[in-house]
Amino acid sequence: MAHHPEPKDSRRRRLMLASLGVLGAAGVRAQDGAARNRALYLQRGDEREARLLEGAGREKPVNLYTSLNTKDAAPLTEAFEKKTGIKVVVWRASSEKVLQRAVTEARAGRHAVDVLETNSPEMEAMYREKLLAEFFSPQFRDLAPAAFPKHRHYVADRFSFFVVGYNTDLVRPDQVPASYQDLLHPRFAGRIGIEAGDIDWFGAMVKFMGEDKGLAYFARLADSRPQIRSGHSLLGELLASGEVPITATIHNHNIERLARQGAPVQWKALAPTFGRPNAIALAARAANPHAALLFADFVLSTQGQTILRERNRVPASLAVPTPLNRFAYEMIDPVITLDEFEKWEGLWSRLFLKGQKPKRDEA
Repeated sequence: MAHHPEPKDSRRRRLMLASLGVLGAAGVRAQDGAARNRALYLQRGDEREARLLEGAGREKPVNLYTSLNTKDAAPLTEAFEKKTGIKVVVWRASSEKVLQRAVTEARAGRHAVDVLETNSPEMEAMYREKLLAEFFSPQFRDLAPAAFPKHRHYVADRFSFFVVGYNTDLVRPDQVPASYQDLLHPRFAGRIGIEAGDIDWFGAMVKFMGEDKGLAYFARLADSRPQIRSGHSLLGELLASGEVPITATIHNHNIERLARQGAPVQWKALAPTFGRPNAIALAARAANPHAALLFADFVLSTQGQTILRERNRVPASLAVPTPLNRFAYEMIDPVITLDEFEKWEGLWSRLFLKGQKPKRDEA
């Protein structure tokens, strides 16, 4: 299983968009060959699983392209192989490299990938290029409504939520913010940590508040001299050590992992809570469609979602209980990343980074 480190600068989105600028023909070619898999992907009925297992027995190992890190992907693939006897070949890379490899191969007429699992903006980009196919799984009944985009060509299998994190030794219970406005209290001046690359969260927040009010709010937050750090994992470690007493943007699974290790940290979901879905999709022209669909079924099943929960991820299934999703939330619109990124990056940079380009982290 190859490992490629995640890049951390904002060049990520520009590379993604640049790659899409030359892919018009790729989408057409992918559409031509998708019909043979469509009926299979959408089939239902009591004998569905038996038919898929029989078909998968005639296929080669299923090829998975994913940005899920190796230590979390391995338990999933190993459990699937043990359950079905179907082998999984994993290519692991950053989300933009998953996108670039899939579309580059499609342009060349080489359809090696069967299943994709990565961030929703890259999924949305592949959907626009017609590289994905709508599919049905009986596991859909257990998924949160937010797991499904309107076109249903990919489905969230896990979420990352942006929450407030705080050090319980440094922030008293009566000081814990009840709203984002509370972060503007003078007691937090110079003490708030913010992840340097959370531009899509910023765009979603401003849109929710209304652009004028939202930008006015973030200007006040910037005036409070927040500590800008690169990396959600790093921010969590600084929170645990007390160097940063409170953070405005951190993933709750980062905090949960630290708390289980005994760190004096907690998190709180403020309204609105925005999430970034990571999703699973089937390649429209998968060479091993039966095995691909079985693997998607497994990842979305109670067993697969429990494995993700055990890896401190936030499962998309409501059948797998976890405190990490027991609050109202909304998904960040991929349009912010795909079509409006330069706008939000520029505003963010001027407010928080003195005009410099942000670095980015997906941990």
